[in-house]
Amino acid sequence: MTLDTSIEFLKNIGPERAKVIKNVLGLATVEDLLTFYPLRYMDKSKVYKIGDLTKEPDADIQLRGKITDIQEIAYNKGKRLSAKFRDETGSLDLVWFRYSKWMKESIPLNKELFIFGKVNFFNGSFSMPHPDIETDEKKALHGTLLPIYPGSEKLSKRGINNKFFQNVILSILKELPSLISENLPTYLSSSLQLTDRQSAFYNIHFPKDYQHFQAADRRLKFEEAFFFQLGYGLKKLHQKTKSFGNPFPIVGDYFNHFYENCLPFELTGAQKRVLKEIRTDMRRSTQMNRLLQGDVGSGKTMVALLTMLIALDNGFQSCLMAPTEILAQQHFNSIKGLLQDTAINVRFLTGSSKTADRKIIHNELENGELSILVGTHALLEDKVKFKNLGLAIIDEQHRFGVAQRAKLWAKNNIPPHILVMTATPIPRTLAMSFYSDLDVSVIDEMPVGRKPIITAHRREKDRLSVYNFCREEIEKGRQIYFVYPLIEESETLDYKNLMEGLDHVMNFFSSYNVTMVHGRMKPAEKDANMQYFASGKAQIMVATTVIEVGVNVPNASVMVIESAERFGLSQLHQLRGRVGRGAEQSYCILMSDDKLSKESRTRIKTMVQTNDGFRISEVDMELRGPGDILGTQQSGTIDFKKLNLIEDSAIIKASKSAVEKILEQDSLLNHPDNQIMKQYYIRQYKGKNKWSQIS
Repeated sequence: MTLDTSIEFLKNIGPERAKVIKNVLGLATVEDLLTFYPLRYMDKSKVYKIGDLTKEPDADIQLRGKITDIQEIAYNKGKRLSAKFRDETGSLDLVWFRYSKWMKESIPLNKELFIFGKVNFFNGSFSMPHPDIETDEKKALHGTLLPIYPGSEKLSKRGINNKFFQNVILSILKELPSLISENLPTYLSSSLQLTDRQSAFYNIHFPKDYQHFQAADRRLKFEEAFFFQLGYGLKKLHQKTKSFGNPFPIVGDYFNHFYENCLPFELTGAQKRVLKEIRTDMRRSTQMNRLLQGDVGSGKTMVALLTMLIALDNGFQSCLMAPTEILAQQHFNSIKGLLQDTAINVRFLTGSSKTADRKIIHNELENGELSILVGTHALLEDKVKFKNLGLAIIDEQHRFGVAQRAKLWAKNNIPPHILVMTATPIPRTLAMSFYSDLDVSVIDEMPVGRKPIITAHRREKDRLSVYNFCREEIEKGRQIYFVYPLIEESETLDYKNLMEGLDHVMNFFSSYNVTMVHGRMKPAEKDANMQYFASGKAQIMVATTVIEVGVNVPNASVMVIESAERFGLSQLHQLRGRVGRGAEQSYCILMSDDKLSKESRTRIKTMVQTNDGFRISEVDMELRGPGDILGTQQSGTIDFKKLNLIEDSAIIKASKSAVEKILEQDSLLNHPDNQIMKQYYIRQYKGKNKWSQIS
């Protein structure tokens, strides 16, 4: 037997069962079964009394008693088997929804036995569905934690149940010495007090006790995190030794003049720290590859501009690429406005740019007159040629494909320094893992003077008071957003739609100017309506989520989000970031239906309780999973079998620290002590790393 042996050759499986197991669970080899970890464990060292059961039991337990009667009960179109189990303290019902005639006849009546399973409490009584029955006291009380494996009805019909997996995996564990060898250096296992690999696999399936389970769990989680980080560490090392970059040693007149004379506000401590990290990177003759995380309104654009000025001081051009025309326009307007008192040439390029403007941009780029180019994917066109591109900044990089980004890198003979920005905070543990081949900077402070946005949850019965509050804000000279999920009414989803909402708003606020923006408008019409609102001529904007990014109106103080339960958590947070951009107190009002799902309640409660984008992103990841939070480009790529990116942050940090220390001392892993680790990585991960194309 080897790890690659097909499970069909294992005892009691065969080709037919192997096919079912592969189709349902995706398990095909011995290694797959070995890493088919239990969902939970049943403690067979303890025997509970029915009288001691609580109304909210949450674990599999063992009871000793007698089955006193058994009967078949018809329901709907089927039957279930029901039995009464008693001990000296009380009784509970046993129930089987799937059973055979043989099973019914083999259940012993009025004989002392043990039952194992999960207890439910319903309608004032306890029950145990599909219990395991053991009549042998020695087998029942062997004092170990028994594994409970994932299953399904399709598997159970073929006799592939929990006891089946216990027996098959136990037979594999007997062969562990010939199957599993150590893959971490002794010095590392010793310093971190990690259990050996064979013990880890045995005790993750059949732990002697809870302490042995914890040790096994920690070892296997560390192993996953360590080799994941090792792959990225080797890649980053390769980038820094092979990816030459133009050094930017000078911080000169452009940067200093702007910093001393044009900076509209004092930088936050976080902005200063991030700038220092970027300056340190760009002094080197290797390509900078840095991720800049910052919450909505934290000042990423200012950091991007100051970085561009460093490039300009060193004689290089810069570009900033954003995924949408609206977001690109916002960046351009911000940068152009900040540089209005300088002679720095900044231009804007998108797919809808006029031919005459394109010609000017192309010429100025090639002769070096154009210092900063802001735009969309139009920057990737072959006709767009730079004289000396030294810095490429990408906003929301997950919306661009690898091939698209590679085109930008190729705009210069020596690759430009790369700064990737994201306005959607990613949990720190996730960023640490997912972006391990990037250096990560975080802006975790808001600009001085910004007041935290007050968020409130309101229902339909509160609509009149919400409207009156909005009117009071307008009377103070403020502006209001109303955001809706849909443009037109859906037959399947009863969301408040934009057109109906527009009518309501215009009727109630008839004495004010109302404008509308949605995704189906032509760009020119959309921009005109946005400008109408931004100029203050309209007091109210009714919109879809097209305003999630790209609208910057400091005078807007209230954001009303209709059918808030229909929005994702990160989207709610992005929308809320459209207000609170001025010095006045701002508000976000989440309107929802009366009936909310548990997940919707969690999202809305989180929004009301905190403005911290990083905390929100952690809750979002708990609800949706890490693949989803990073967008469709990366969805489904985080497939650790043991590691939890939120709960296991300490293990992730320890593995990252260990990898950095090892590679600092032995970058090629040539030391004899590191050979088992190197060979395991080459055999197991090289060429299989799904995360190798992120940057």
